[in-house]
Amino acid sequence: MPLAPRWSLSAVLALCCLPLSAATPESLELRSPGGNSVVTVAVGEGGVLEYAVAWNGQRILQPSPLGIRFDADDRILHGVRIAASRRSEGDTRYTLVAGKTSSAHDHYRELEVDVVDPRGRTLGVVLRAYDDGIAFRYRVPLPAEGDLEIKEDLSGFLFPDTLDCHALNLGRFGTSHEGEYDLIRSNVLRSHHLIELPLVCATGEGSTVFAIAEANLDRHAGMYLGGRDDGRHGVEARLSPRLDRSDIAVWLPRNDVPAEGHLSPWRVVMVGASHGALIESNLISHLNPPTPIVDTSWIKPGKSAWDWWSGSLAPDVPDAGMNNATMRRYIDHAAAMGLEYMLIDDGWYVGSTGNGRYNPDADILRAIPGIDLAMLEQYARERGVGLWLWTHWKSLDERMDEALAHYQQLGIKGIKVDFMDRDDQQMVDWYHRLMRRAADHRLMVNLHGAYRPTGLNRTWPNYLTQEGVLGAEYNKWSKRITPTHNLTLPFTRMLLGPMDYTPGGFRNVGVPDDFTPSFTAPLVMGTRAHQLAMLVVYESPMQVVADSPDAYLDEDGGMAPGADFIVAVPASWDETRVLSGAIGEYIVVARRQGDDWYIGAMTNEAARSVDVPLGFLAPGAYRATLWLDGDQPTDIRREQREIDPATATPLRLRLSPGGGATIRLSPSQAAMR
Repeated sequence: MPLAPRWSLSAVLALCCLPLSAATPESLELRSPGGNSVVTVAVGEGGVLEYAVAWNGQRILQPSPLGIRFDADDRILHGVRIAASRRSEGDTRYTLVAGKTSSAHDHYRELEVDVVDPRGRTLGVVLRAYDDGIAFRYRVPLPAEGDLEIKEDLSGFLFPDTLDCHALNLGRFGTSHEGEYDLIRSNVLRSHHLIELPLVCATGEGSTVFAIAEANLDRHAGMYLGGRDDGRHGVEARLSPRLDRSDIAVWLPRNDVPAEGHLSPWRVVMVGASHGALIESNLISHLNPPTPIVDTSWIKPGKSAWDWWSGSLAPDVPDAGMNNATMRRYIDHAAAMGLEYMLIDDGWYVGSTGNGRYNPDADILRAIPGIDLAMLEQYARERGVGLWLWTHWKSLDERMDEALAHYQQLGIKGIKVDFMDRDDQQMVDWYHRLMRRAADHRLMVNLHGAYRPTGLNRTWPNYLTQEGVLGAEYNKWSKRITPTHNLTLPFTRMLLGPMDYTPGGFRNVGVPDDFTPSFTAPLVMGTRAHQLAMLVVYESPMQVVADSPDAYLDEDGGMAPGADFIVAVPASWDETRVLSGAIGEYIVVARRQGDDWYIGAMTNEAARSVDVPLGFLAPGAYRATLWLDGDQPTDIRREQREIDPATATPLRLRLSPGGGATIRLSPSQAAMR
């Protein structure tokens, strides 16, 4: 259960006791607690409020515009003046139920600036400076009459020069947010592009990098980025339009807007000395409110078996498919592998199509004749396995409270909700309603066909994972899931939060030249050790292990090489360290649960050797168990060693093309035998 916010004395004094500025300043400066980040706010040419960002003395963003557009001719942008400002400091420690860390330290300095436009309206701009980045949001005033309508967010992010960036150009609103983050030069971005978050850029000075993102998306439309056509380097905000009125992005009834104004989501610039530092950051979580859930004991991260990806393949079950016998086989598989859950996917309820299409006549309260949910839940529970159920979001929306109450009564542990494919204001509101109702019924949630994370896991820890990622399912019909793609995701999409990639494919080919798509029993690119490493490298407190039960068995019916690592590895962590890596090339990640450390290493299509420094370990002897690439992509070489980090040199791992490695480090007195 997250701790209640704990404010430092300095923060309380700042919040309570600082007066408004007596005079209009030419510029204001905000420094982070450690002095790394500096934000400067000033009224620039044409009376435009601008902000600039520096990090460790290096300019990250040039003076960039701030403002809101209400309609085609009405905006708070030009001719503004700074009327007042307030400063505060926050210093909070909190716990997270699931994710890459169990505790986080939210320490920032804040500056709120009130600007008045020529009409006399006051727009508030709230800025926070953290040592690993900055964030800002708007306090949008209630109009003199009528409801609040926002057409555009006029925020800009102007670069000092042309930069190398990794970007996903979705091209349009209303998608599943799945694609490749390609390396581009920032000067090729144009206003007609629709860039998904995060946009990750190297500054060109040393190894410093930054990522533009969004946090605490609530009662608002999702943000994208577009290029500029005015010759200036950088990008500017785009908002997803409402479905009922495409000319605006946000509409709030007058009586739903606080007197002090509507708070927009945070616009975030994460900054670090390396791409790996961005992975370690908790900035997106910091910027979300704490959970209202008092008792979180029922929220349990874990790993899951899954029937859909392999085509419900179960060679030892006659007529395998969406039926009781097949689901029992997958439950037995979960129990044998120590997986906490079994996810029953599309096709289980009356009218579900099995291909993801919405059927208005579907009944999500009634299973098809071949599925007995009550029996399967009892069968699973007796074997220590919990059940999750797939639902189409539209079918769930029509009977949400009734359906969730029914699933709770059956003993279902969670739901996978699919095909939202939008991030307009109405869909954002639906996410929050779903999380609240699911929490009321003690159900965990996996979002598919979903927009990228914005830190929802802090407020609603029953949300464990989500898609919005080009993951392993694409192996069924495409050649897009290459090792290079797998090595790009940790440094791009994963910066924002958990991703349900569905790793653990055991029908391995090392490199793209050896790969052919197959809808049933699909292959995966990357060695078996590469797939195992994903269970450490990829953040997902609901880690869905993709393949069919037979893929994890050897010829004698025992566990296939590497399956024992799936049994051992946790799905949620107390601490995360990125030991080394280069975007699109390789990564080495160490994660701790309790006293044990797990290390995952992955490479792209190039074979390479990577060193694993051991200085992060506490003093003492450790038993190291290693799962390494073998001669063939499906081979695993398992070794054990005794290690003392005080005297040991870094471990050197040799990775095959598309290869990987995993290590479990346990204090010797409690080491796995």
